Amino acid sequence: MPSEWVLLAVSLLWALTCHLPFFSAALQGRSWSDPSSWGFGAALFVGALALNFVVLAVFCHGRLLKPLVAVLLVVAAGSTHFMQAFGVYLDPSMLRNALRTDVGEARELLSLGFAGRLLLQAALPIALLWGIQLRQRTFGRALGLRLLWIVGGVAVLVGAVLAVFQPFSSLMRNHKEIRYLITPTNVLWSTGSVVAEDLKGAARPRQPIGLDAAPGPQMQARTRPTVLVVVVGETARAANWGLNGYARQTTPELAKIPTLVNFPQVTSCGTNTEVSVPCLFAPVGRRDYDEATIRGSESLLHVLKRAGVGVLWRDNQSGCKGVCEGLPSEEVLQLNPPGLCADGRCMDEALLLGLDERLAQAKGTQVLVLHQLGNHGPSYFRRYPEAFAKFQPACTQDDLRQCTQAEIVNAYDNVLLYTDHVLATLIERLQARAATVDSAVLYVSDHGESLGESNLFLHGLPYAIAPDVQKQVPMVMWFSEGLTAAAGLDLDCVRRRATQPAAHDHLFHTVLGLTDVRTALYAPDWDLLRACRKAQP
Repeated sequence: MPSEWVLLAVSLLWALTCHLPFFSAALQGRSWSDPSSWGFGAALFVGALALNFVVLAVFCHGRLLKPLVAVLLVVAAGSTHFMQAFGVYLDPSMLRNALRTDVGEARELLSLGFAGRLLLQAALPIALLWGIQLRQRTFGRALGLRLLWIVGGVAVLVGAVLAVFQPFSSLMRNHKEIRYLITPTNVLWSTGSVVAEDLKGAARPRQPIGLDAAPGPQMQARTRPTVLVVVVGETARAANWGLNGYARQTTPELAKIPTLVNFPQVTSCGTNTEVSVPCLFAPVGRRDYDEATIRGSESLLHVLKRAGVGVLWRDNQSGCKGVCEGLPSEEVLQLNPPGLCADGRCMDEALLLGLDERLAQAKGTQVLVLHQLGNHGPSYFRRYPEAFAKFQPACTQDDLRQCTQAEIVNAYDNVLLYTDHVLATLIERLQARAATVDSAVLYVSDHGESLGESNLFLHGLPYAIAPDVQKQVPMVMWFSEGLTAAAGLDLDCVRRRATQPAAHDHLFHTVLGLTDVRTALYAPDWDLLRACRKAQP
């Protein structure tokens, strides 16, 4: 068989099996009783078919044809499974998230549905592909024919677009994210973008920031150790946070702490960890978002360290995403606390390992960052001990499609119960040392989660179209009496400020103000506590 026929057959397979999310999104809101909808749909189908063929024809030649097509068949089948199962878009941000996934996360995403998709859309086509004998041609003839086929494919693609140019251009202009539903072109483009950006970043060191950072008079005047614990939550959404008025009390222990301040209206910088965590520790976040600048620069922790603050990042997930590069850090799994780790994962209580000893030895001003595993899906049931399995029946499957939405929500809420316990335990231990150590806790989740609403699961949708549940996150603060007095904080004022909207953008400047680190990077208007301190930094 001529190689171009094979590529055309593969392109047709993808158009019929992998492009359903794209066609569904592109045709949303159109009436099938309108003949123009059929014409628009037909043009999209032909255009997608031509695009697939051109991409294959450019890269798949000679002896490399079968191996490359086989790899792309697996990529296309796997990508389609996750797009249809969870409603995700495979844009560069999502691909970066996927490429940073560790073995534990990847294992939980494997399911019978995933295996079935690979069997039908990858394994069987690959078996057929390997049984085909490709027609042999001289180099010159093969090159000439391939160029003709590519020109023909491009002509068909252009013709299909021109046939529906007005509605198509409007669609692409108003919903640019739809292009990331065309598989496997979306994977190839996004992977190339991520690799190119990473190579560019690797070629130059992180740009230092806050070179003028220095301790302020309050920090210098403090006679007792000061410890600020920043807890970076994972995938906790504000809609299910008990302190926010959720129908269920998912935060019973925190609700009993009278000095706790809850912020019910907090917006995340991104919808996935790869975006949110670096952005959370950057001077300018979502309000003037520049991914290249954020990833290519030092973080808040570097600024604190430069001012003499002791910093430590303790991780129970997939790393600090560059935030702690070159700074002291620990992985909970390597510490392996007894009874809290199994199968390559640890419960979040392991983050508190050795905290009492650390407080007993604390000197000066310290910032400890705890990065939770939290509500990381889809295996919510693996994130909490049996003692916190309050809401039943809970989903106990890695494949969320095997559970009802109520079961998924039950498992998710059980994780929030456990997070509530971890935070309350942290505060209890800090309170126990209040006579000798001034302390504070700032907890905020990195992003939210979809639990089946609008047939969406997990997170990571492009920010512009992501639902609020993926962007609205819980945040709480707690201050010991000693720190409240030392910082001149008016807690009633803080509670009033908490009723107003806040965002990830506030964290950088709030921490600088609370620790009294002086730098030109500090933006007073973005410090949540500035108006509530009697002595202004």
